[in-house]
Amino acid sequence: MHPWRRLRLGLGGVALVLVVGWVGYWLLGLSPLDAIYQTVTTVTTVGFGEFGDFGPAERAFTMVLILVGTGTVLYTFTVLLEALVEGHVSDVFGRRRMERKISELENHVIVCGWGRVGRALSQFLGPDQDIVVIDRDPERIATVPHLTVEGDATEDMTLAAAGITRARALVAALNGDADNLFVTVTGRALCPELFIVARVRTVNAEEKLRRAGADRVVNPQQIGGMRMAAFVMQPHVSEFLDVVMHDQAMEFRLEELVVPEGSKLCGVSLRESQIRDLTGALVLALRDDRGAFRTNPPPESTIDPGDVLIAIGTGEQLEALRRMLEP
Repeated sequence: MHPWRRLRLGLGGVALVLVVGWVGYWLLGLSPLDAIYQTVTTVTTVGFGEFGDFGPAERAFTMVLILVGTGTVLYTFTVLLEALVEGHVSDVFGRRRMERKISELENHVIVCGWGRVGRALSQFLGPDQDIVVIDRDPERIATVPHLTVEGDATEDMTLAAAGITRARALVAALNGDADNLFVTVTGRALCPELFIVARVRTVNAEEKLRRAGADRVVNPQQIGGMRMAAFVMQPHVSEFLDVVMHDQAMEFRLEELVVPEGSKLCGVSLRESQIRDLTGALVLALRDDRGAFRTNPPPESTIDPGDVLIAIGTGEQLEALRRMLEP
């Protein structure tokens, strides 16, 4: 049990002892003020003496009160010292500082579950992406290098503490499909426009997660098998895609860019846009607002608002393309 919780229990025990002592002495004939005074002096072992003549009943009650009250006070004082010595006070202030930092975040990613999937995901998101990790295990939370929220990710208050209404995406990476389903439903209810990616362990749960509101459902076992097959059949292609997607040191990158409303390229064909000539970036695919891909699009393909351009190029070339797409 956490020391602060034990301290609360100890303080509650001291308060209960004082109430019982006050009521007991009052029933034994003392006035209310004398009863509380006698209780406090007895529990604290000050020893100022008794009010009036104490008979057998008063003495027996006092002995029990001394044993129970002194033990409770000593226990509470010991827990308080333990909390102070072990640095739990600094933990409380550290948690408050973290809460303030989370309250200032926008467009961050919330990762529910700091297991193998959560740790791997945070590594590939990159150092420039703000991440908030939710996990109920204090030991695992202590190892997280990002902002954290300790608690149950399926509860509204926990997701709200992670700033879900200001987040860019929510990743449900808990171990159980049922937990990820609850996280997805809760996240979609709290933020209808949020992009949600959910982990799934069984094939039967994939459609349920999609119906619950997940934008993407990922089966790590299935993807792992597909990747292994790709390495067997086309190892160089697979390694190249890995490098392009995840190697920050490589000059070329593969990115997706959304065509906003009012962009000067809206209604323009790829040939007329002269993207390759003006930016040097190469458009590999177009995806329309219905989710259909046009891979290796012909030059006559028209760029429409809401389309997603899958392009490859250097950082400078992709930034130039991003400026071309601005309204």
